[in-house]
Amino acid sequence: MANSKLPALPLLAAVLLALAAPALAGDPDMLQDICVAEYKSLNGPLRLNGFPCKRPENVTADDFFSGLLASPGDTGNAAGSAVTAANVERLPGLNTLGVSMARIDFAPWGVNPPHTHPRATEIIFVLQGSLDVGFVTTANRLFARTVCRGEVFVFPRGLVHYQRNNGGTPAAVISAFNSQLPGTQAVAQTLFGASPAVPTDVLARAFQIDAGLVEAIKSKFPPM
Repeated sequence: MANSKLPALPLLAAVLLALAAPALAGDPDMLQDICVAEYKSLNGPLRLNGFPCKRPENVTADDFFSGLLASPGDTGNAAGSAVTAANVERLPGLNTLGVSMARIDFAPWGVNPPHTHPRATEIIFVLQGSLDVGFVTTANRLFARTVCRGEVFVFPRGLVHYQRNNGGTPAAVISAFNSQLPGTQAVAQTLFGASPAVPTDVLARAFQIDAGLVEAIKSKFPPM
């Protein structure tokens, strides 16, 4: 009888691994009520995955407050959009809480270019205007639609996505993330503005274009 149960063990192991995966995918769980980020500690030899905590007696209510998202960002750039982030780098009270927000403002017909958030799923709430949005799966399937004022749309973690103002008036959204520091990789900037640069011949072959065109595109994305 004991031997008849052995084939079920691999299945049980697979189930346990599947259940554990979501827990491994997000920010670490808290071990105390608060852990306000102490930025100054990172100037010394201390390095860790995140930020160290302020001493509790040095924490104030202002550590949990920000007015960053109250005003529109400057959309006077080539993309016609501006992202204002309220993450742990600018709001220390978010440290260890696993959430953050951002405001994205769009000029008429402005675009938030294709990008990814490697550490978070994103959900947007449209404050003003109407957007065409979409994300692409690893099977290269595009999920896209129009999202209007008062509506929401979700971009799964790590997938390339974009937003575009589809009207002649300004638009704005609030984004929420399930990470205190979701990270952003803009596809064009990452490939053509890396430092050191991605080799031109690699990009030429990847995009099936000549090296001269690659260099011309690189000139528009100086390393940040």
